[in-house]
Amino acid sequence: MQYRTLGRTGVQVSSLALGAMNFGRIGRTTQDEATAIVDAALEAGVNVIDTADMYGDGESEEMVGKAIACRRDDIVLATKAGMPIGGERNHQGSSRRWLVTELEASLRRLGVDHVDLYQIHRWDPNTADDETLSALTDLQRAGKIRYFGSSTFPAHRIVQAQWAAREHRLSRYVTEQPSYSVLQRGIEAHVLPVTQEYGLGVLVWSPLASGWLSGAIRAGRDITTHRSAFLPERFDTTLPANRARLDAVERLSTVAEDAGLTLIQLALGFVTAHPGVTSALMGPRTVDHLRAQLAAADTVLSADVLDAIDEIVAPGTDLAAHEKFDTPPALLDPSLRRR
Repeated sequence: MQYRTLGRTGVQVSSLALGAMNFGRIGRTTQDEATAIVDAALEAGVNVIDTADMYGDGESEEMVGKAIACRRDDIVLATKAGMPIGGERNHQGSSRRWLVTELEASLRRLGVDHVDLYQIHRWDPNTADDETLSALTDLQRAGKIRYFGSSTFPAHRIVQAQWAAREHRLSRYVTEQPSYSVLQRGIEAHVLPVTQEYGLGVLVWSPLASGWLSGAIRAGRDITTHRSAFLPERFDTTLPANRARLDAVERLSTVAEDAGLTLIQLALGFVTAHPGVTSALMGPRTVDHLRAQLAAADTVLSADVLDAIDEIVAPGTDLAAHEKFDTPPALLDPSLRRR
């Protein structure tokens, strides 16, 4: 396992981190299975576990808490808040009111007195940066969080938050958690240059592109992955974007085979090769899935292999741009762009 410094914090983290979204009802993972996954990850040298309050409506946090009992100090524990929880209108976003309340709930579910990294799950256009940063700074000073970061923020909001922290003399975001894979390279054009400029640690999610790069999706085969069962439109190969992804996967599989690698190793080795990336989040549902991904822990791609990948998916290109989660609200809601 490789280790890298998380931004400017001085904290050493593994280049492969464990994402716990699939723990519980989302991945149909039992507590025993989740604990086995955590055990295997820690044994392999993984020291970062990332979850969120909304994964299974808190179930993931509860399962992580039970799995890490008695070994909390060996783990860089991260969670997130901001996505809607239940139907109450104020149980979402990044207001002081909600973050203070929801952090207490996360700590209770995790069975800990603090988290190492508390992340705002999505940018909240209804809440001022100084409102959020002030609340996070107070929670940090209270010892309930060690650091805080953002997740899937557009580049301009990352910059704005850095300036707001400086202007109001508040602590700042020290990490960003964007989506990044061989098939979704858009952050290379805007987010990663910004995070490198400000010295942020970067924990990338979906490095296997929701299973497209797992090796289970190939031309001529039925797509029967777990994710395709509840997001069928993302895997409908009659759609142009998905045909483009399938074509890229076939070509990438050849590159991986020629390099003596699995497609998973190629995919994870690609995202961790970028100098702006600190760690790639693995999201296994089983121990076997985890082990297939841990095989990439020491993968270093040669310049020839990286060049071959660039020929298949150009730098800065998203093959499925419509699936991005950082689109400015005015592009989604006509009332915000019309007087």
